[in-house]
Amino acid sequence: MEAKLNCKHQSEKTMDIFTGSYEERKKKIEQLLDIPDNFDMLNREFVMGGKKTTLYAVDGFLKGDISEKVMEFFYSITEEDMPSTYDEFVAKEIPYVDIITLTDQEKFIHMLLSGMSCLLIEGFTEIVAIDFREYPSRSVDEPDQDKVLRGSRDGFVETLIPNMALIRRRIRDINLQFRIFKVGKSSRTDVSIAYMKGRVKESDVQEIVRRMEKIPVDALTMNQESLAEILFPRNWWNPFPKFKYTERPDTAAACLLEGSVVILVDNSPAVMVIPTSLFSIMEDANDYYFPPITGTYLRLTRMMTSIAATFITPVFLLLLNNPDWLPDNWRFLLIKDDANIPPLFQFLILEFAIDGLKMASVNSPNMLTTPLSIVAGIVFGDYTVGSGLFNPEIMLYMAFVAVANYTQSNMELGYAIKFHRLILLILTGVWGLSGFVVGTVFLCAMLLFNPTLIGKGYMHPLIPMEGRQLLKRFFRVTLPASERNQTKG
Repeated sequence: MEAKLNCKHQSEKTMDIFTGSYEERKKKIEQLLDIPDNFDMLNREFVMGGKKTTLYAVDGFLKGDISEKVMEFFYSITEEDMPSTYDEFVAKEIPYVDIITLTDQEKFIHMLLSGMSCLLIEGFTEIVAIDFREYPSRSVDEPDQDKVLRGSRDGFVETLIPNMALIRRRIRDINLQFRIFKVGKSSRTDVSIAYMKGRVKESDVQEIVRRMEKIPVDALTMNQESLAEILFPRNWWNPFPKFKYTERPDTAAACLLEGSVVILVDNSPAVMVIPTSLFSIMEDANDYYFPPITGTYLRLTRMMTSIAATFITPVFLLLLNNPDWLPDNWRFLLIKDDANIPPLFQFLILEFAIDGLKMASVNSPNMLTTPLSIVAGIVFGDYTVGSGLFNPEIMLYMAFVAVANYTQSNMELGYAIKFHRLILLILTGVWGLSGFVVGTVFLCAMLLFNPTLIGKGYMHPLIPMEGRQLLKRFFRVTLPASERNQTKG
């Protein structure tokens, strides 16, 4: 099978669809595209101005109403009106704006398989590609993950051009640049990098372009995740996210205006934002759709909740092992009843059980999600405590952890916090205070030594220290536009 594919690939290289007579070229194209066998590959031969013409298109991308009007115009061209040269034909006889002249076989294949309609005209060496394609896509509804309490309700979709238009709608500046790349030998996925010229470091853009042009991959099967792992393959064992993802056009536009680079991948409703840091990942759109005092409160609450979700169960386990550390009026925090299962194993079982329930709720039909959640809550709440399997205090702390994970819109950051909480639990349960200290140092090391593709570092502006920028990460303030641009530059 592999030999057959290699043979076919070599025959494509030797075949030249731009030489020979019209019939010979038509035969080569049919052989190149396997038109008799490809059900969705359309070829329509007709006569336009006395010249034989064949239209090639992919059925699923063809926009019916526009193509019908253009074809009606082509049929109306008489032999006397038909120009003798290709340039005159393009200038006078194509009533459409978005056209491309093709003189390269690889470009012809890419444009056709991308959805453009191609015309092979008798007497003309060039092939004209007309872009009246329409990709199947959903409406620009609000994303389920990046919801806001106030603000715009549109979101990115799985098609690249509408996503670029959503950003253009918000930034009407000639300095907004979009550069396009084709990634993958087989998939030829469209990938675009967007940036504001003059606000981003040129060296950062060149580094991204250099990596993009050297991607040796057959296909981006997982869209932006495949691209992220190829662009930045190091430190896979560090769970903290290397990129910031968003499905909101307003968030992407704000990041562009702050001097970041946004990477858009076709077939993906999420865009990547770089450079990134821990503080930028923890930001949320709700921080900016409310007055500064409310935005500051929401931001500080989110940060403190994330810290509490990381340390609350390891600290509780440490206090259980050392009850004499607590004064008498704080002894109510400890477990009152006997523990039939060691607290460490109770915490670990509940950590995995919560994730199992999450996956079950994701895969459950919508009509059964609510009743199954009620049943799961009753079984894991009352019955497990009543049977003595788990203690009520441990169930309480794990309930807080389960809910606190949803304060972060970034799923990768939520799981990074979970993994380090598990490490802290195990180290604390085995070695006590020494294990807790070692686990905390390990967590700090993961943050400090988590590399970034571009930028000043993962802990910026804490390391390296920039006091004013650090305060802005904690407190939502307003600055004049000129001062904001100067500080971001």
